[in-house]
Amino acid sequence: MAVTFNDLGSAAGLKKLDEYLLTRSYISGYQASKDDITVYTALSGAPSSSYLNVSRWYKHIDALLRISGVSEEGCGVTVEGFAPAEAVATPPTADSKAMQAAAAEDDDDDDVDLFGEETEEEKKAAEERAAAIKASSKKKESGKSSVLLDIKPWDDETDMKKLEEAVRSVQMEGLLWGASKLVPVGYGIKKLQIMMTIVDDLVSVDTLIEEHLTMEPINEYVQSCDIKLFWDAAIVAS
Repeated sequence: MAVTFNDLGSAAGLKKLDEYLLTRSYISGYQASKDDITVYTALSGAPSSSYLNVSRWYKHIDALLRISGVSEEGCGVTVEGFAPAEAVATPPTADSKAMQAAAAEDDDDDDVDLFGEETEEEKKAAEERAAAIKASSKKKESGKSSVLLDIKPWDDETDMKKLEEAVRSVQMEGLLWGASKLVPVGYGIKKLQIMMTIVDDLVSVDTLIEEHLTMEPINEYVQSCDIKLFWDAAIVAS
């Protein structure tokens, strides 16, 4: 569905864009597309850090254009009062292609070993990631973060609709559930990817996972829950 934005050169226009990006990482979909380039181009420059969500998104897209480019088509976006030139996505460099290939290979390995025991390397990586998130949370005074979770079922017979309902049933101050989708991982199994926005001072992602999403009664459907992506608005804006 096409999205329309009005007067991004005004405070009112930026405020609406900031509210739109509150529960989204990109203008449309789960990865950068030409929709992001259209809105990025329509802005006269980097927005004020007072627009936390727009500032976080702008710097992310700016970095992508410098490093690997954007090739996804998107769903179509209109910025009234702005007639963009044909978007030109920067072609990926050889290094970025190698990184993408390595990432794809890692993803394939993860899918095949979905229900196997964790290796020492995987445990160490998970511990380091958790430590990094905890360390970053100590540095924040206040703010919001966007998190994309990977939630895996026990098997291909798990009712994914009930799984998502169970996940969304977790409610607490400072937690807002966002968009979701099912992603095939192999052997007829699908995992749930779901966005959430948290107030950093009120919600701990580790506590949410360990004490709610992987505990009874939700663990009737959920085998594991991992952090796929984590955007710290306070750090990005600094």
